[in-house]
Amino acid sequence: MNYLAHLHLGGQRPEQLLGSLYGDFVKGALAGRFAPETEAAIRLHRRIDAFTDRHPVVIAARERFPGARRRMAGIVLDLFFDHCLARDWARYAEEPLPAFTARVYRALDAADGLPGRLALIAPRMAAQDWLGSYREFDSVELALEGMRRRLSRPELLNGAWEELARLYEPLGEDFRRFYPELQRFARNELARR
Repeated sequence: MNYLAHLHLGGQRPEQLLGSLYGDFVKGALAGRFAPETEAAIRLHRRIDAFTDRHPVVIAARERFPGARRRMAGIVLDLFFDHCLARDWARYAEEPLPAFTARVYRALDAADGLPGRLALIAPRMAAQDWLGSYREFDSVELALEGMRRRLSRPELLNGAWEELARLYEPLGEDFRRFYPELQRFARNELARR
């Protein structure tokens, strides 16, 4: 899953929101690097990624992509699933998406010492409302372009957006089947803490 889904699933308190994002920017052992609640959210982020990667619906969704794209299919699917979540937000959340994203942006703004690249992108994320913009399918193309610029082999994403457009309906159905199961998994993990 990508930023929006991790934020939605990782808990509502500011420290949980931060940890939900930090999971994409912090690698290795944690052991006291951050506040306990933030570290717990990073660990949950990692468990959500593992659950997602092993889930049969997600495996089948990745296999919808042509063989040459499969290496990058997980990344492409993460972005698309954030689009599906934003597009159908009211189906999965009680708080309106603009209120939720504003809360995330406030937490980022108030945080001291954001890790690594997150410190660089957080101001742009808020100013350009990256999370809310996922409602529009075209934003996935922009996100793919941003990823392409960071890859050592950007050609791996050539044609990815066009493939997503072609697979829009079946992948959207995959999301609708998978996300409620992921929500249950995340709720159970949060309750265990």
